[in-house]
Amino acid sequence: MGSVGTPIGAAAVLTALAAASLLIHHIVVRPKLAGTTRLKLLLGLAVLPFIAAVTTTASGMQRTTEREFCGSCHVMETHLTDLVDPTSLSLAARHSRNPMMGPHACYTCHADYGMLGYPMTKLKGMSHVYYYYLGGYRNWDLRRFHAEVRVAKPFPNANCKQCHSGTLSSFSNVREHLGMQEELESNRVSCASAGCHGVAHRFSKRPEEL
Repeated sequence: MGSVGTPIGAAAVLTALAAASLLIHHIVVRPKLAGTTRLKLLLGLAVLPFIAAVTTTASGMQRTTEREFCGSCHVMETHLTDLVDPTSLSLAARHSRNPMMGPHACYTCHADYGMLGYPMTKLKGMSHVYYYYLGGYRNWDLRRFHAEVRVAKPFPNANCKQCHSGTLSSFSNVREHLGMQEELESNRVSCASAGCHGVAHRFSKRPEEL
């Protein structure tokens, strides 16, 4: 969790407090500019603030992988409600009940994987911030949001295959899988489609998309 209760969150708070303490002490006491004083100023003005900035950023980035963060915008409330509903049979809810991805279900399924997957996912996620605050989404009601907003690109099967590798007999023994290997590899057919395993969030789809 990206909070003070984690080691990285605690480190961010402690280093910030330590830097502030050193600087306040220097302002109040006004010690002579000796070697020890220079060292304290170096720590208070450069080293500790740098560590605090890095750990704060890392803590904040970690927070953005949690499903509560994803559902914190009003236009995503129904997604989160469905995700945590123990009776929901949606594809997203069923995956969210898996303890391996539960708290990070949104990020686990939607992140682009690979060596630069994490930073690139976060960089593209900034477009959501832009559209929410500057593109008008903040003032939209859920009906309009569900009717007009769609994912920026088709959901890649490679994301599914991070967990469902397609190498086990439970996959290869399915006739439909064998007949569509090429289409699945090229994303011409999506695992998360109405004809296969179903869309992840049915309530936000128009009837013709189901």
